[in-house]
Amino acid sequence: MLKTRVITALVLLAVLLPVLFLLPPVYIGAFFLFALLAAAWEWSRLLAPEASRAAWLYALFCLAIILFLLGMQNTAWQFALLLLAVLFWFFIAPFLLARGMNLSLERLRPFYVVLGLIILPATWFALVFLRELGLVFLLSSMALVWIADIGAYFVGKAFGKRKLAVQISPGKSVEGAIGGLLLCYFYALLCVIYLPVDSTLFGAWAIRFGWVPMFLMVTALVSFSIFGDLFESQLKRLAGVKDSSHLLPGHGGVLDRVDALIPTMPIAALLAGFI
Repeated sequence: MLKTRVITALVLLAVLLPVLFLLPPVYIGAFFLFALLAAAWEWSRLLAPEASRAAWLYALFCLAIILFLLGMQNTAWQFALLLLAVLFWFFIAPFLLARGMNLSLERLRPFYVVLGLIILPATWFALVFLRELGLVFLLSSMALVWIADIGAYFVGKAFGKRKLAVQISPGKSVEGAIGGLLLCYFYALLCVIYLPVDSTLFGAWAIRFGWVPMFLMVTALVSFSIFGDLFESQLKRLAGVKDSSHLLPGHGGVLDRVDALIPTMPIAALLAGFI
């Protein structure tokens, strides 16, 4: 399993790194689009595993939404989509997570169908917007999510005792979440100190609003990265599956890899809009 995971990761890096550093920004937009459409296909499969054709149509519908908003050439519409996604993560996702496994996927299926058509295209627009602000701006924002996950994993392994959400994800601990957050504080501090202040979200916020608001922003982003991870875990448990798919050998599905980015990137894009 480890060998398969490493090979898959190397193949993905072999594709992603040249796209990031050697090709014009439009190619990274295409790469993100392909990944988000794969995630949309998986999302539909979680909601209705037996409806294979519907999954392809669902992915095409996500593509149609993205193309329609691009064709409108009206940033207000794209902003409205980002705002809808952020409002969901702030006001509805916590309520759903608090219910644990006391939810019915059968009854909530129409809600999840509409939800995916909002949060998945919104994630793509957020990633593209952050890339327009600069490659370092994009990568530093995405890296916050990965660092939070790495910190939570190792601190949780070493010190984790209190379960964060035992029904949804028994492996996650409160200590791990705090460890990931502290590591992200240190990471954001390094970004402010060693990178040009306007090249990262953290530097821009520290200069514009001060250190305390910057660390509060990091706290919010890390918290919602955990929400995204837990939300996808909850959906998978409701669907009765371990992985969102087997598209990435050794890693599960695309959703399994981007679940924490789905809430944090639209929030980061809106926060970047303030500056």
